[in-house]
Amino acid sequence: MGPRVRRSAFLTVLWFLSVPGQTPAQSLNGCKATDPNGYFEGTVKSREAGELSISLNLLCAGGKYEGDLLTPVGNFPIKDASFASGQLVLHFDAGDVGTITTRVEGDHLAGTFQLANDSGGIDLRRIGDPKPRKPTEATLRLTPAQWREDLKFFAEELPKRHANAFAHVSRQQFAAEVTALNAKLDQLNGDEAYAGIDRIAQMVGDGHTYVQFPPDTANFPIDIRQFGTEYRVAAVVQGNEQALGARVIKIENEPLARAHDLLMQFTPQAETKQLADVRIEDFLTMGMFLHAVGIIPDRTKAHYTLVDDNGKETVLEVHALTPNGKVEWVTAFEKRPLYRQHPGEDFWYQYLPDSRAVYCSFRGYAHLAENAKSLLEFAKQQHPEKLIIDMRQNLGGDFKEGQKYLIDPIRALPEINRKGHLFVLISGYTFSAGMSNAAQFRTMTAATLVGQTIGERPNSFQEAREMRLPNSHLVVRYSTQFYKFVESGENLIKPDWEVFPTWTEYKAGRDPVLARVLGK
Repeated sequence: MGPRVRRSAFLTVLWFLSVPGQTPAQSLNGCKATDPNGYFEGTVKSREAGELSISLNLLCAGGKYEGDLLTPVGNFPIKDASFASGQLVLHFDAGDVGTITTRVEGDHLAGTFQLANDSGGIDLRRIGDPKPRKPTEATLRLTPAQWREDLKFFAEELPKRHANAFAHVSRQQFAAEVTALNAKLDQLNGDEAYAGIDRIAQMVGDGHTYVQFPPDTANFPIDIRQFGTEYRVAAVVQGNEQALGARVIKIENEPLARAHDLLMQFTPQAETKQLADVRIEDFLTMGMFLHAVGIIPDRTKAHYTLVDDNGKETVLEVHALTPNGKVEWVTAFEKRPLYRQHPGEDFWYQYLPDSRAVYCSFRGYAHLAENAKSLLEFAKQQHPEKLIIDMRQNLGGDFKEGQKYLIDPIRALPEINRKGHLFVLISGYTFSAGMSNAAQFRTMTAATLVGQTIGERPNSFQEAREMRLPNSHLVVRYSTQFYKFVESGENLIKPDWEVFPTWTEYKAGRDPVLARVLGK
């Protein structure tokens, strides 16, 4: 995981909440011109959602299958497919990889689908040749008329699909904001139009409802993090090392405090200030948002005014990175603290002999059953005084798996499940299933929570699904269920021991949250 952290249960085959780190389906082999293809229509019978109408546009191009699963809420691309011995197998991308397996009998496809914990029958009939594929990659290059169509679709569909879109914003205010944005679209550029729709989504209030970023957000090669009331340069690309550690006081001509306030509108309005603050850290280096609110005139270039610890002021000019370009970051610390090690791994652990503690970094839910089992077997071998579950970088997945494979087994270990022996580390970045499991650790075990208040409220809307806007193909995510993880008192998950890292500690590669648990 680089310096940035992005915002980023199956109900129907039409839309799906992705589980970070889920193992993709095995790649298939491709196709020949004589293999099944065409435009199909039919139904799917989901165990969870009942019978639904779907279409399939399937092409064989250059020896490889491509196409889309067509639904009322958008198109989901076919990742790959193969045909052999009368059986057609397709993998489609619905946030996670789903599988359709059918028998081919003339123009008829009949079989099953599997996606996450849901499955069911599928029945399709070919009604014609495949249709040319429409672009599905999100774009901000639209005419005002196209933006109006997207805004209309958004305004009509989001309230229908969200569990309760008007829990935190009135129907009248929502409609007024849509009308006001519609009136301005003739004068707005793509960044401003995107930001306008996303701002209305954020007014719905929960952290799972928003408009996903387009492929190119014009990210700048500088990482800014908040320490108390200060914002410091935490990482840069090679060549800008002189900026490391400097305080950021302005972007272009806008004081940083004002930039922060302007960017607040793109954070979920009913969640906590902690969640807004950690998201704004990323927005401060995102040309798309800075351009949308008028801080910079060109989304691809920005000037940051910096002040070093001697009071010397400099201006750093930066240019946007290419989308998906790899960045070799230079960080302010020379030695990575433990919680930043193994950045590509969802779940890892090690024994800390000096403290007689087992430390576990729990960032994601891929292969959690086997990973959690391995952790607990390791803990039984080591007989530690403390078990530390670090969820500060856990952005979510399936909280039911977290409970089943980690929380419940730990609860059954009396030598670990005691005050002073079990610790869970949390932060403003702990989100979604991470938040839910942290709340369960508090109520279901003897864990001591250490760190900072979690940004997402424990009693809130979750279980995101998604739809695509018809012209921009932007993905809109929305919540479908309300969960309650706190029965009484304040709707927050606060740490039992609150610890805020300082810039001095960060620069030194020291982790004061873990140090507090270890008594160092």
